[in-house]
Amino acid sequence: MRITLGVTGGVAAYKAAELVRLLQKDGFSVQVVMTRGAREFVTPLTFAALSGQKVITDLFGDSSGGEANLESAIEHIAVAQRTDLLLVAPATADILAKFARGIADDFLTTLHLASTAPVVMAPAMNVNMWNHAATQENVEKLRARGVKIVDPDEGYLACGMTGAGRLAGQNAIVAAVRETLKSQRDLDGETVLITAGPTREDLDPVRYISNRSSGKMGYAVAEAAARRGAKVILVSGPVNLEVPAGVERIDVRTAREMHNAVVDRFAHASIAIFAAAVADYRPVEPHTEKIKKSYAALTISLEPTTDILAEVAKNKGQRIVVGFAAETDRVAENARKKLSAKNADLIVANDVTAEGAGFDQDTNIVTLFSRDGRDLALPKLTKNEVAQRILDEVLRLRGVLHGTAEAKRSRV
Repeated sequence: MRITLGVTGGVAAYKAAELVRLLQKDGFSVQVVMTRGAREFVTPLTFAALSGQKVITDLFGDSSGGEANLESAIEHIAVAQRTDLLLVAPATADILAKFARGIADDFLTTLHLASTAPVVMAPAMNVNMWNHAATQENVEKLRARGVKIVDPDEGYLACGMTGAGRLAGQNAIVAAVRETLKSQRDLDGETVLITAGPTREDLDPVRYISNRSSGKMGYAVAEAAARRGAKVILVSGPVNLEVPAGVERIDVRTAREMHNAVVDRFAHASIAIFAAAVADYRPVEPHTEKIKKSYAALTISLEPTTDILAEVAKNKGQRIVVGFAAETDRVAENARKKLSAKNADLIVANDVTAEGAGFDQDTNIVTLFSRDGRDLALPKLTKNEVAQRILDEVLRLRGVLHGTAEAKRSRV
């Protein structure tokens, strides 16, 4: 597995060199990213020699300070996609604040926003800086977001003071990495069936009925599930998105094609998540030739499509079934009705008219309505963060409804 190690500007930066060796001893490949401040304490050459890889130091331009180029300008995306865990050690008060507030002003902070990998941070700083209300607020914000914080040790500090602030021991940091990665594989052995994107229902050879779904939410769930160890089958309507690593994608176009693909694969899934925006109606008889424009009114007869979620959930056994509800009013009322009517276990509902929660955006604002009566309202998050919270709720809910040990690999 690949660890990206962010080294920031503090006296403890030299200890990160030993951390590289210990991570490699554990079988990890280590890519080092250094901030400008870190390079005041340790040279990139040290980490390059230990890791056997180029050390990344700049967002633009190569690591030796060369001219900016296209490859370097998008390198943070490439590194983010191949990172299994982002570790920052030592983490200064400055980097804690930037990660907490979503600031992206260098390679490391930009990588943080571009990555969906779990994050572990090991702070090291002066005791007063550590105890400052602003730092503690940032730490709590990061913890609430799922970041693993390895608390600093107490002792004599480089500044001459005594107290909390010394970088935790390397063995403790490596243990936190192992623990975090293990917890992120909580879907090992699962098969997760996911639908995503819109469907298209032909009016004639050049026109169709569709909707504004971009597929981003469903693809984010697929990527998150794959990262957490699941075998993922993604039934996708027509979208302009890359297939997440390790995900099997089945391309479909119409509601009928999506229905058939889901029915064929539902029996093999332990979790089914229906994030696609499937057309509710289709033309009864699509025209075989292009409809010519005229000034007369045009009437098209429509018939309802099959409700995929409701049909497969009738015989779900112990599978956990998740549906989505994109609403414009009475969100909670409509979501609870859908939860019952569709025999779903979880409904992910949002008001698509709310800022930051509509179609084709990178953020979402959702409430999770669970079959056990829990309503979990989430703040505005990236769709990648929402995907993680959905999967967390799926596992919690299964434990409540069926008992985790019994139901984990049930295919009833």
